[in-house]
Amino acid sequence: MSKRIKVLKTYKIFIDGKFPRTESGRYTQLKKDNLTIANVCLSSRKDIRNAVLSARNAFESWSSKSAYNRSQILYRIAEMMEGNKNQFIEELILQGLDSNKAILEIDQSIDRIIYFAGWPDKINPIFGSVNPVASSHFNFTILEPMGVVGIVAPEENSLLGLISSIIPVILSGNTCVTIVSEKLPLCAISLAEVISNSDVPNGVVNIITGNKDELAPHLAQHMDVNALGINVDNKELKNQMFFQASNNLKRVVDVSKYNIEDSNFESPYIVKKFMEAKTTWHPIEKDFTSSNNY
Repeated sequence: MSKRIKVLKTYKIFIDGKFPRTESGRYTQLKKDNLTIANVCLSSRKDIRNAVLSARNAFESWSSKSAYNRSQILYRIAEMMEGNKNQFIEELILQGLDSNKAILEIDQSIDRIIYFAGWPDKINPIFGSVNPVASSHFNFTILEPMGVVGIVAPEENSLLGLISSIIPVILSGNTCVTIVSEKLPLCAISLAEVISNSDVPNGVVNIITGNKDELAPHLAQHMDVNALGINVDNKELKNQMFFQASNNLKRVVDVSKYNIEDSNFESPYIVKKFMEAKTTWHPIEKDFTSSNNY
């Protein structure tokens, strides 16, 4: 009897809540100990454009949801990850971690989602303000989401790094297009499967696999991307993205200077970096009625 050929999983990309194959038709084989363990899509510029369009279409409905509702949805992601821990642990081990480190990373990832899930309805009470002005007006400053955020996730800490890149961005109402770890992509698509089965609307999170040197500049120069969150150590790629982002004055947040594994990363100031301050004036209506008129 001939030896059975194992059917390898093909990890597809995640756009608009669906799992299409890359438009380019390209893929690479992920290997461990010279054995192929999975097929991974090599995305193209067209995939980036499709993902940005999906994120833009989802922005209005996602940003208009109440902060409390977004908090509930993020908590639901953590619940579902807790129920799928074994799958994530297995993939982390396949990607080179020992079992103890794999368990630690999935636990840290879930706890980080729980932490940030508590912030959507607290950002404006803390960072918003009522400003003193010299005229007969109320003057308020509130924070609003920026729009579509392009994210380049770190190579290491493939799950914790991805969670730490996406959740602080979307909790305020932004949508995102994320280029994930090129070397360790398995957990990213499993996270996408969790997101697709949670209450996150289609298009809020889009996940692209492939060559970062090829894809990141296209994401940085896309005119419908409002901001970038970069978490890479490659200085040449980082400088190229900063240059490309200047074409439409994108805000660029270099997240690589923060230690992903450190609990100090759990900070509302990370969230604030992906929001814009909006100041509103409202006239004060004076009551000219006097008791002498009666």
